Amino acid sequence: MNALRIEKDTLMLSDIETPRRNGEALIRVLRSGICNTDLEIIKGYAGFEGTIGHEFVGIVEESLDAPGWVGKRIVGEINVGCNACDWCRSQDARHCPNRSVLGILNRDGCHAEYLTLPSRNLLEVPRDVSDDEAIFAEPLAAAYGITEQISISKDTKIAVIGDGKLGILCAWALAPKSERLFLIGKHLNKLSIAENENVEGVKLAEVSKFGRYFDVVVEASGSESGFETAMDMVKPRGKIVLKSTFKGKPTWEAWRVVVDEITIVGSRCGIFSPALDLLQDKVFDVRRLISDEFPLSDGVKAIKEAAKRDSMKIMLTMDPK
Repeated sequence: MNALRIEKDTLMLSDIETPRRNGEALIRVLRSGICNTDLEIIKGYAGFEGTIGHEFVGIVEESLDAPGWVGKRIVGEINVGCNACDWCRSQDARHCPNRSVLGILNRDGCHAEYLTLPSRNLLEVPRDVSDDEAIFAEPLAAAYGITEQISISKDTKIAVIGDGKLGILCAWALAPKSERLFLIGKHLNKLSIAENENVEGVKLAEVSKFGRYFDVVVEASGSESGFETAMDMVKPRGKIVLKSTFKGKPTWEAWRVVVDEITIVGSRCGIFSPALDLLQDKVFDVRRLISDEFPLSDGVKAIKEAAKRDSMKIMLTMDPK
């Protein structure tokens, strides 16, 4: 099968064996989505080698341990735990110390014609959720996952920094819970995509008008400068949620966190079920974030397109041999 892989620090389309793992379902990938984490992995983030990608929708082809999954259209939780530790026994493998992560840690990803996952990681896609919408289950789950970690009420004043795909999804996911949410970005065209009755877009150059106004600031810009901006916008005793993953060691003024008693919250993956509910309820139209699609055979070209500043979600469609 074809797969888009990092091999010896080089991105390439490779012809490899169809994967097989004992006790895991074989999934034929229909579509996959390229995200900023993929781009950072290509730069060296996480030191990963193998097939990249973790946003997908597919059809279960084989499932020996749970044959009822065969033929179903699914998405899959990307963290695969040991199924024995305290985290896994609580049905949450996201912090299992022995986990693998699809396309990120010790497990080949989804920019390929096939992948494998344990049946316990699978979720059936509702009939009225399209393939294009289902692709967003993983990043939308990550966005909504913020609500697991911090309390948000109608009066909570929220700013989301970053008008890329993740920033917009964070804004859309959190806005129904707060009457005061602003999305901060550099690109008017992206801010206009995000804006609705619950989300107001603001150019980065204009944020000084707020001062230190916000109870919660979500940093989703994918850049180190986003953290400094968050520090300038959050109230004393407020919370900064870090969503960005990027290669490098950021520098920041730790004394400001101490003096102003700021809470820093790292936020990574979310649970898929709430994200599928949001997609099914059509709370917002994630398809507006799609810029283009490419066949897997043009995967390297698609990655270059995804890295452009004006690009949004780039899709890969599988072209089986």
